[in-house]
Amino acid sequence: MTVLLADLKVEKEILAGFAGGVGPLVIAGMDEVGRGALAGPVTVGVAAVTVSLDTKAMGGLRDSKALSATRREGLEPKIVEWCDAVTADHASAEEIDEYGISAGLALAARRSWTQLVNSLGRVPDVLLLDGRDNWLSRAPHQLVQDMPALPQHIHLQIKADAQCASVAAAAIFAKVARDRLMAELDEQHPEFGWKKNKGYGAAVHRDALLTYGPTSYHRRSWNLTGGHNPNQGALL
Repeated sequence: MTVLLADLKVEKEILAGFAGGVGPLVIAGMDEVGRGALAGPVTVGVAAVTVSLDTKAMGGLRDSKALSATRREGLEPKIVEWCDAVTADHASAEEIDEYGISAGLALAARRSWTQLVNSLGRVPDVLLLDGRDNWLSRAPHQLVQDMPALPQHIHLQIKADAQCASVAAAAIFAKVARDRLMAELDEQHPEFGWKKNKGYGAAVHRDALLTYGPTSYHRRSWNLTGGHNPNQGALL
């Protein structure tokens, strides 16, 4: 099966909607990883790119799930070079238990967004968000009220992680960041196999839960040993 490379078609369509596409536009793509894991954080990446009519997409960008771990790691430094800024941040398992998965995702997103704005020294003009639902408003207000505001223009795009270069870059960067974190946590709890399964519900992980019980990195409000996690929720 051929997997198409992500490009800047959608980003340039957004550019065309702003004063006829005159002048460059800073567009930030955003995506998340770790939503369905049993252990570890959720992580949200944001990648800001200055887009003009002649901007070229970075080569090799595609849906992060279609790439091997080695390929994602090889793309990471190229993503850092191509983007104006790229960041990733997390919400912990404890925060997911306290606030729910949707709020946890939004909290991680706002933390990553804060890093991005601080790095750029400005708020991007447009945020391009994967999916059909703007879940960013669900972050706990008391934790994000002093963070930089989101842009007025938020563009929702289904399958943006596979089609849009800015979102694909953010997704790959976030995936690499979370995978590294789970490999570090594996050194503390090697019995769960997190270096390989990254906290998802592989058989070795579920078997270890039955034997050893959950750690502080597990989402304890979830059905950890069963086949269905009621707190996972539908796709956002």
